[in-house]
Amino acid sequence: MKENRFNRFTFQPFIIESLNQFGFSQPTEIQERMIPLVLKGESAIGQSQTGTGKTFAYALPILEKIDPKRQEVQAVITAPTRELATQIYQQILKVTEHCSPDSPIMTRCYIGGTDKQRTIEKLKVQPHIVVGTPGRIKDLMIEKALFVHTSSILVVDEADMMLDMGFIEDVDQVAAKMPENLQMLVFSATIPEKLKPFLKKYMENPKMIQIESKQKSAENLVQYLLPSRHRSKKQLVHDALLAYNPYLAIVFTNTKKKAEEVAYFLNEKGLKVGRVHGDLNPRERKKMMKQIQDLEYQYIVATDLASRGIDIEGVSHIINYELPTDLDFYIHRVGRTARAGNSGIALTVYESSDEDALNRLEKMGIQFKYVDLKNGELVEADERNKRKTRVRKEDEADKKAKSMVKKPQKVKPGYKKKMQWEMDKVKKRHRKIEQRKK
Repeated sequence: MKENRFNRFTFQPFIIESLNQFGFSQPTEIQERMIPLVLKGESAIGQSQTGTGKTFAYALPILEKIDPKRQEVQAVITAPTRELATQIYQQILKVTEHCSPDSPIMTRCYIGGTDKQRTIEKLKVQPHIVVGTPGRIKDLMIEKALFVHTSSILVVDEADMMLDMGFIEDVDQVAAKMPENLQMLVFSATIPEKLKPFLKKYMENPKMIQIESKQKSAENLVQYLLPSRHRSKKQLVHDALLAYNPYLAIVFTNTKKKAEEVAYFLNEKGLKVGRVHGDLNPRERKKMMKQIQDLEYQYIVATDLASRGIDIEGVSHIINYELPTDLDFYIHRVGRTARAGNSGIALTVYESSDEDALNRLEKMGIQFKYVDLKNGELVEADERNKRKTRVRKEDEADKKAKSMVKKPQKVKPGYKKKMQWEMDKVKKRHRKIEQRKK
């Protein structure tokens, strides 16, 4: 049997047993560096891309530190979306189900869109670990139903997203009720300036763990560009989906309105399409996620909520209906596929106005291949810069020819035609010289 390298962290048997069941024997880089710090009780900031295994980087050492005999809150884990909170909760449950029946670890998930009164009634017994959205955790504290003052650990997952969605104030209020010697663990893809005052308030000299991606996207991911060229983008996406016939594809749009438009168009064309965006109410979102997990949909249209806030398994294809305004989200989007050693395809439908954004992505180390849709098939195409280069060379030749042909002092009828003829002669001669040189 393959040696489990998690053994060196001296985890309790139930944790090792669960890891063996998952087939995890080798810690990821963030787990390797973060687990010892969490076990030592140090505060830390983990900056890493999505899909690097950060949930277990904090969840496993937290589970190791829980004392089941103390029936009180010992760790609070906050996440910006209900879906992400639910996923973290589910992952922890998969580990704790291996606990001894004599000393179970109780984990509870508190998110919006659930019956608050019922939750309050069940809180007569406090859980060991609390997972949830900051707003709901704060509400339960105000109702004096949830007591977080006993907890010495606070996790802030996807902190930059928390900031973008306006939840940092709620996290601040939760943290304010916790002990002064609080161990805070913050995980974020980026550390925006506006996040720094919050971090400074609660973290004194935290350890900074920055995981540089060896390449900006997964090894088994192939990324394609498809020019729209004034064609209907919705039709191009439809035709690309049919050409790929994916196991599971996510089509990303920038707004909820556009997601609805694209989903409606694809439905009208006969494709069964799931939707994931912020306008769905909690019940609709829960039902949609269940249907997606049960593989009822082959196609999903989503906003960036799904690129970071939701983990959908088995995604084989990503299609960017449009490029995100924040190019970091491009990385998060395409990071939904080619996970855990699987291969994946990402296709971006681009317009001429996207040139600057595409250049910036290429500078970030992303390598694109070029395709076009012909007769319902995706075929290899010339690079998008080839035409530009050719046009630029022609412009230079025109300028050179113009400078060599003298404009007559007295303009006679037909002089423009004569000048053009002279210029063409010069250009022809210039081309012959260039060919000889080659």
